[in-house]
Amino acid sequence: MKKSFLLILALILLAACATPPPTSRESAPPANSNASAPAVPAVTEADAIAKEKAIWDAIKNKDYDAFGNMLADDQVEVTGEGVLDKAASIAGVKDFEPTELTFSDWKFTSISKDAFLVNYTANVKGKFKGKEFPAQSSRASSAWVNRGGKWLATYHQECPVKPPMPPPAASTRSPAKTEASPEGTAPVAATGPDPIANEKIVWDLFKAKNYDGFATLLATDFIELESDGVYDKAGAVKGVQGFDASKVVLSDWKAVKLGDDAMLVTYTYKMPGMPGDGERSSSIWAKRDGKWLGVLHHGGTPVMKPVVMAAPKEMPVQQPGSSPAKKP
Repeated sequence: MKKSFLLILALILLAACATPPPTSRESAPPANSNASAPAVPAVTEADAIAKEKAIWDAIKNKDYDAFGNMLADDQVEVTGEGVLDKAASIAGVKDFEPTELTFSDWKFTSISKDAFLVNYTANVKGKFKGKEFPAQSSRASSAWVNRGGKWLATYHQECPVKPPMPPPAASTRSPAKTEASPEGTAPVAATGPDPIANEKIVWDLFKAKNYDGFATLLATDFIELESDGVYDKAGAVKGVQGFDASKVVLSDWKAVKLGDDAMLVTYTYKMPGMPGDGERSSSIWAKRDGKWLGVLHHGGTPVMKPVVMAAPKEMPVQQPGSSPAKKP
């Protein structure tokens, strides 16, 4: 009996030693099971400016591979000649040789956790297709997006810097009394993830002269770039007052996704009295606190017709053994 008791006791001790005591680690999931990717650090203003300058350095150094590697696959560049995709942007910079570059008036805006915007003035001197051009100043906008942990440029647009329009001459007449417009009190249509629909809502508000409604669709950090200046939200709302949008024609719509919470739209607008063939404009819409609001509007890029080179005249084919005909 004593031997049996000792044998049972030994078996119990052996089982206890074979089973490790429970620890808090047993409840922890394996290191690679459904582990989320590390978050990308937030971009600072200094980082954003450095990335934008790196784009220009690659163009200046003719490092077109580096330039292409900094562009998103769905990148768009809004120019006077048209809206270029990534391949066309890379091909286009090969004709552009900047020799002097200076920048100023930098402004950084965080669009969402996966997108940011930089605006600035670029002063450039150099050559285009081998011919020198004088120093030019442009207002520029660029949007960058986080794709798989890498920041890539996805949108760029420029418009020429022009002096601001002179204020209208003061009138000696007493201002006419204005009455509240019934359209101005109409409810504003809800915006959503479709930037084309959002932009059309804005133009409907312009036509109805509902400027208060327009203001409700702009983010507090909204910025507008035009040839004659750069405007914040208050300046943009003030600037459209008195603007007759009843005969504006909008066309060439294109939307680009910047992320789950940000979208870009670019289009052409023309109205009677405008010089040339109209202007190209772009807007960025972002979801802020559950509502889609305008973050950027960049206009003032004049539509330019592509230069068509005249075909060379064909020389008459001379038959073997014959001599060129002589004029009498």
